[in-house]
Amino acid sequence: MTLPVGLDLTGRRALVVGGGPAAAAPVHALVEAGALVHVVAPWCCEQLEEWALTGEIAWAARDYAGAADLDDVWFVVVGSGDATIDADVRADATAARLWCVDATAASSTGSPGPATLPVPEPLPDTAASGGTATLPISTQVTTPDGTVTLATHSPADPGLAAAVTRAAEGLLAGGALDLRRRTARPGVGWVALVGGGPGDDGLLTARARELLSSADVVVLDRLAPRGVVDRLPASVRVIDVGKAPGQHALAQDAINDLIVAQALAGCAVVRLKGGDPYVLGRGGEERLACEASGIPVEVVPGVTSAVAVPAAAGIPVTHRGVARGFTVVTGHDELPAVPPGTDHTVVLLMGVGRLARSAQSLLGAGRPGSCPVAVIERGFSPDQRVTFGTLGGIAARAAAAGVENPAVVVVGDVVRLSPDYPR
Repeated sequence: MTLPVGLDLTGRRALVVGGGPAAAAPVHALVEAGALVHVVAPWCCEQLEEWALTGEIAWAARDYAGAADLDDVWFVVVGSGDATIDADVRADATAARLWCVDATAASSTGSPGPATLPVPEPLPDTAASGGTATLPISTQVTTPDGTVTLATHSPADPGLAAAVTRAAEGLLAGGALDLRRRTARPGVGWVALVGGGPGDDGLLTARARELLSSADVVVLDRLAPRGVVDRLPASVRVIDVGKAPGQHALAQDAINDLIVAQALAGCAVVRLKGGDPYVLGRGGEERLACEASGIPVEVVPGVTSAVAVPAAAGIPVTHRGVARGFTVVTGHDELPAVPPGTDHTVVLLMGVGRLARSAQSLLGAGRPGSCPVAVIERGFSPDQRVTFGTLGGIAARAAAAGVENPAVVVVGDVVRLSPDYPR
């Protein structure tokens, strides 16, 4: 039975005897671990030569000189491929009570590894074939609370170990494993400002799912995807601070204070928003508030509804020969100056309440009353609805149809590209 042990080789000398492809993967692992790698071999493969030229390893272009080469060495890898030399190195290492990995064992098992150069990933599982140590298949995964090294050892079947490692890595990266702490963090926690996209759980990024799998507290916007929130464990505290038109559960300053307070109490906080945190989402204000209090904060982009919701209605915001650019503005305020041509797309977010005023503003800036307009309600939901019209009449048409938020308004010639546009 093999005992899994982590070794700190930082700044310590490691000897690798052999310069062929079989030695490249262990060399890469040792360099990543911070070891001072010395390769002894009459010749080296291309990858090892490159690392020697860049100074990442030291290379003595000669044969193994015996036990003298083990002076000041902490760890040994044998991989020359010459049975006599390899046996001598293993014997000398055992006599010196040095742990020795037989790198040639991995190549003889057909396991993944050196053939994946220049960057061997994952590291091959070196079966014990006379060596006294093994290098498991390993990979590193960055979690919200730090980097985790996954290592799997299966001397009889390195391919199985590789499959298990990759599967575990995928589960962690995809947020399928619950990484929430069962005890409070010492000191402050962390905050992630996560874009949830236009509301469809399938449009969440892998990083968003990973962070949600580690969150103690989720501070929720009204338009954030609810399905993923409903599946959170009961231990996760969900705080709804959603703003509806004319109804603000909390002012933005109060939301900032809430996020900061939760993180200062040692909680892992995900601020889950609809769309993207930095597209009319006040994510910048929340980030600055966290940084002012010394809280680690990460911003995770989301699929902005300014692009995604029109796409759900078959409307591209740009299209060759139709529109070369687009402007995204909030419908809450007076519209800024935008190009007057119908070949420039204007996307209004949160624009239903002031639709008539926004239309008049665009007409006054030179857009023709015949410019096509689409109002897309509840994008990506089963009850998505699109109301088409022209700039001169869209306000009346929307009122007659009972259009409500959440909705995205698209103004420009691209509206005609929707397959549902009335012909």
